[in-house]
Amino acid sequence: ITSALENYINRTVAIIPSNGRMIVGTLKGFDQTINLILDGNHEQVFSSSQGVELVVLGLYTVTSDNVAVIGEIDEETDSALDWGNIQTL
Repeated sequence: ITSALENYINRTVAIIPSNGRMIVGTLKGFDQTINLILDGNHEQVFSSSQGVELVVLGLYTVTSDNVAVIGEIDEETDSALDWGNIQTL
């Protein structure tokens, strides 16, 4: 798994921790137990009444036992989305 994570260094990734939050930021590093260090982060908070709110987090760490999903974000596609007008059901 560490070799796969090395491909994500300095790229924008989305992390979904075990609590279901959605954290997006630049993966800056990780250690041997897969604790993640992310920079320039924001949390995407989805709401059926208010759309998607972006909450700035800054520098952030996610411990390995909390990581449920990690994936690379296509920055071009992500920047083209109008998150303020996206509604959830």
